[in-house]
Amino acid sequence: MKRKLQIGVVSILAVLAPLTILPQSVAQETRVSAEGGGWGQEITGTLAAVKNLRIKVDSGAVIVHGGQQQGINYVVHTRLHTSSEQEARHQFDQYKVTAYVKGDTAWIEGNWQGKQPRHCSEELSVMVPREIALVKLETDGGSVDTTGVSGRVEAETGGGSIHLDDVGGGANAETGGGSIDVGNVSGEIGLHTGGGSIEVHQANGKVVAETGGGSVEIQSCMQGANVETGGGSIAVRHCSGKVKASTGGGSIELGDIGGPAEIDTGGGSIRVNSAQGHVHAETGGGGIELYGVPSAQVETGAGGIVVKLVNTGGERRDSQLETSAGDITVYIAADVALNVRASVDLASGHRITSEFPDIQVRSEGDWASKTISAEGKLNGGGPMLKVHTTTGDINFKRAK
Repeated sequence: MKRKLQIGVVSILAVLAPLTILPQSVAQETRVSAEGGGWGQEITGTLAAVKNLRIKVDSGAVIVHGGQQQGINYVVHTRLHTSSEQEARHQFDQYKVTAYVKGDTAWIEGNWQGKQPRHCSEELSVMVPREIALVKLETDGGSVDTTGVSGRVEAETGGGSIHLDDVGGGANAETGGGSIDVGNVSGEIGLHTGGGSIEVHQANGKVVAETGGGSVEIQSCMQGANVETGGGSIAVRHCSGKVKASTGGGSIELGDIGGPAEIDTGGGSIRVNSAQGHVHAETGGGGIELYGVPSAQVETGAGGIVVKLVNTGGERRDSQLETSAGDITVYIAADVALNVRASVDLASGHRITSEFPDIQVRSEGDWASKTISAEGKLNGGGPMLKVHTTTGDINFKRAK
């Protein structure tokens, strides 16, 4: 009797246990119709409005748009390039779409049960309440487009492009090789692509952007940017915080920077319109132009250097400008106090000129071994400015 009672209890628990963990599935409607030279299947469904949305599909594009609706509406459109309706329906049956709600998360999954047909395309389109807290989606190869949500977006694709806009809670986007385009996003942004280009229009948080070889362009960011590319160009038009930019060989152009900047390229040119903090710029061989900076450490293997030093009101540090083969021109504002030290190693045919009487120039040696140096204090002296070129001219001018 005792053994029978135990078996009965176990049987009851076995029946009740799944009832406590099964997610809430939803009914779906399926429609198959002729489309051009092939056939299309459309699966539609509705899920309850919950805090989070998770999407995971084997392939195909994923589109998520936020709006004023109460629930989550989805449409899965699959298209086959075949003339046979029977064959199309057979193939459509191999693509399973599962949608359910578990806890505070809605799930939509699309999987091929067997081998995916060759001439086939899929697209998942989802409408969500704008107030949703998190949208996390994955596709093995299609493009991703997410707009109009106040929460955070996390998107991943094996190789397609990614577009994000009107996102309120920050974003993280990763693609194996496609391009990434970001409109207006609040919160921190992390962008990673194996080789495509990256473009950011308006970021209200910090931006981290990395690509294996494409170009990177940021129109505006409010809390700093860290940008890296294996070989493409970099452009940051406006940034209120610190900027760190690195490329294996492309050019780097920074506009108005509200903090310091660290810039490095294997061989391209560097240009900065203005920066409120110290600028560190290095290139293997291109020219460097820095306008409106408080201090700078600059080095190029073979290009010319132009630097305009101004008093931005922030911290000023020692500056060092150096090139192996090129001219260096330094513009100095009237209210900047400096100790100046300059030299040209192979000075035959080259010179140091100055519009400041306090900077004294002298030369040593004969024509074959001539060197030129200069020293002086401006406005009573201040941080050190060292200027050096192996072969080239050095010019000190008044900033206008």
